[in-house]
Amino acid sequence: MSQLLAGKTAIILGVANKWSIAYAIAESYRREGARLILTYQGERQKATVEDLGKDLGAAMVLNCDVTKEEELAATVAALSGEKLDVVVHSIAFANREDLSRPFLETSRDGYLLAQEVSAYSLVSVARAFAPLMTEGGSIMTLTYLGAVRVVQNYNVMGVAKAALEACVRYLANDLGAKNIRVNAISAGPIKTASARGIKDFSNVLDGVAAVAPLKRNTDPAEVGDTAVFLGSALGRGVTGNVIYVDAGFQVMGLATPE
Repeated sequence: MSQLLAGKTAIILGVANKWSIAYAIAESYRREGARLILTYQGERQKATVEDLGKDLGAAMVLNCDVTKEEELAATVAALSGEKLDVVVHSIAFANREDLSRPFLETSRDGYLLAQEVSAYSLVSVARAFAPLMTEGGSIMTLTYLGAVRVVQNYNVMGVAKAALEACVRYLANDLGAKNIRVNAISAGPIKTASARGIKDFSNVLDGVAAVAPLKRNTDPAEVGDTAVFLGSALGRGVTGNVIYVDAGFQVMGLATPE
């Protein structure tokens, strides 16, 4: 079987543990022959991500806090001489209290924090790494249905994801002339560490599985394989798009009891 990403180098930001979506993407990328570079944020994550990097056969594991321009610059410097083909942005954060209370009660600081980490960071990452994508390539991020529909208890993160999806479109336009494609994957709800910060998340999983056309939740490996498509030559004509990988849930309107 041919390896769709053979000869390509991918940097993946946001691998936190083996249950993260970024890890599933990294596994799919390794299977398809990509050379992997992982990043972590601060000393607290260093040992964990370095161990994950060993499991994945990563060529490099670098520190990079995307909210600090000096750390992004240091990461680019550490990649001197490298050619990047794929950038995977799997980073988002909001204060737990801003997720659990009504959106109307979102604090100013909480709103700005969610926007900076979850949306603006894609802009700063694209600006930092695009010069290393000398032969074009693919930048992708992770979003969720809460960007375009109201999802209970998603609140400020839904607004941040809406901004993120708009960033994808504008970045796709800016970078298209350099043959750099920018897309988002809207994954269905998955049991990750960050998802545990959403109130009543188990009810979300049950509700989606009951209503989605495929009558199940999303497998992280499905997101990983979609990321392979976007990062490979198979996705060469796709940019500025949001691709849903959610067992079809986004097509449903009002669900009636069976």
